[in-house]
Amino acid sequence: MKLAFEYGHGLMEADLPDNTDVFIPGETVPDPPYLKNPEEATRVAIQNPIGMPPISQLVKKGSKVAIIFPDRVKGGFQENSHRKISIPIIIEECLKAGVEKKDIKLICSNGLHRKNTREEIKSILGEKIFDEFYWTNQIVNHDSEDWDNLIDLGRDEMGNRVIMNKEVYESDLAVLIGHTLGNPYGGYSGGYKHCATGITHWKSIASHHVPHVMHRDDFTPVNNHSLMRKKFDSIGQHMEKCMGKKFFTVDAVLDTYARQIAVFAGYAKEIQPLSWEIANKRTYIPWAEKKYDVMVFGMPQSFHYGNGMGTNPILMLQAISAQIIRHKRVMKDNCVVICSSICNGYFHDEEFPAYREVYELFQKDYHNVLPDLEKYGEYLSNKQEYIDKYRFNYGYHPYHAFSMISCGHIAEMNCSAIYIVGAQEPGYARSMGMKTRATFEEALQDAKKYVGDSPNILALPKTFKIAAVHLGMKE
Repeated sequence: MKLAFEYGHGLMEADLPDNTDVFIPGETVPDPPYLKNPEEATRVAIQNPIGMPPISQLVKKGSKVAIIFPDRVKGGFQENSHRKISIPIIIEECLKAGVEKKDIKLICSNGLHRKNTREEIKSILGEKIFDEFYWTNQIVNHDSEDWDNLIDLGRDEMGNRVIMNKEVYESDLAVLIGHTLGNPYGGYSGGYKHCATGITHWKSIASHHVPHVMHRDDFTPVNNHSLMRKKFDSIGQHMEKCMGKKFFTVDAVLDTYARQIAVFAGYAKEIQPLSWEIANKRTYIPWAEKKYDVMVFGMPQSFHYGNGMGTNPILMLQAISAQIIRHKRVMKDNCVVICSSICNGYFHDEEFPAYREVYELFQKDYHNVLPDLEKYGEYLSNKQEYIDKYRFNYGYHPYHAFSMISCGHIAEMNCSAIYIVGAQEPGYARSMGMKTRATFEEALQDAKKYVGDSPNILALPKTFKIAAVHLGMKE
C-alpha cells in the first residue's frame, strides 16, 4: 500500500506491505460525540462546581482574580475552543459577584515553554477578551525567572520543590482553565498537571521531568497512576494548602480536533477522576489484535513545541519517544521505529536557545547516553544569556532541554533501532543514536535483521498533525 507521511513542510510517500495496519485518531476508531452546545455545558459546569462553592460565594467587591490559561501548545484556536468559551463565562460570573474588572488578571501558563507573542495570545483568547484586557496589562505570560513575582513554598510531602507564581498565590480566586487531553507525560494534561508545570519554576519541573521519574516501569506505557502523576497532584495540593484555597478548575475533555466532549468545573482533586473516566474512552483505545514489530510515522518541521521541533535533534528523539510511551502496549519488546524527517540541522536557535549547547555536550566528554547530561541542568539553567532569551526574547527556558532528554532516552530503552529517513544532514540523527536511510523502503529492508522477513507493521499517518491516542490490545 502507498501511504504519505509528514516530512518537513510536505509529505513523503512510502510503499509498505499490503498487510500493514493503519491507525488515524478520530478516523480509524471514531471519537465519542463532541458537545453540540459547548457554551451551555460550560456555563452549567461553572455555575454548579463539584467539591467547592460557586464563584458567587468565593468573591466579592475588592477580590483579586487570577485566570490561568494554557499556552498555544494545545487546546485549539477555533471560535468555540475551551479557552474562548470558558474565560468570558468566568469573567461574567466574577463581575456579577461584584469583582471589579481592574482586579482580574489573565496569566498564560507557559511554564518553561517560550512566552506567547501578542498575536498568539489574541488567537488563543479571541479578539474581544484580548482587546478588553491586554492594553491595560491584564494579560501576561508566566515568567518562571521573575523572582519579584514568584514565591517559594518549600517542599511538599513528597519532597518536591514548590515555587509558584506570586500573583496566583495572592489572588482571592485562582481559576485553572485546563484540557483533559492524552499526554505522554503522566496520562493527561489539565488537572493538577496544569499548575504543577505551567506556573512554576525549573526547580519544580526538575522534581518530575527527570530520568529517575521518567525511566521507571510505571511511566512507559503511559498511564494515570505513575510517580510523575502523583508528583503533579502533590505539588498542586501543596499549592492549595499554602494558599489556603482550592483552585477553581475548569477542565474540558477534548477530542482529536480540540472539540469539547465534556466539561467539568470545581475542585481538581474531585474532577480529575471524572474527566479521566470520559477521556479514557477517547484516549486509551483497545484496538490491536497483534503486537507490532515496526512503527512507521513522519514528522513535519513545525509541530507541538514550535517550528524546528521536527529538525532539532534532541526534540526529534523526544517526539519519537513520545510515540513509544503512548503505544508501548501494542509494540513488541524489540520493536523498530521508522520516521521521516528532513533533519537539516535547523535547531531554530532563536526559539530553542540552549538546545545546541546541550546537543554539543552530548557529543563529547564521556557522554554515552542522554541521562549522562542531567548533571548540567543547574549550570545551564543559571546561564544569564539563556535566561534573558526566555524572559525577553520568546525562547524556551534552558531547563526545557533537560526535560526533553529524559524523554528522548525512552526510545533507546525500548527499541532495537530507530531509523530517520530522508535526512538532508543525516549526521544529526546518527549523533543521537538513530540510523539513517534515504527511504522508508530501504529502512524497512534493513530492519529485517531485527524483526525478520515478515514483520507486523503499524503505520501512523498524521501522528503530529492531530491529537494522539494511546493504543492498547483489543483483549
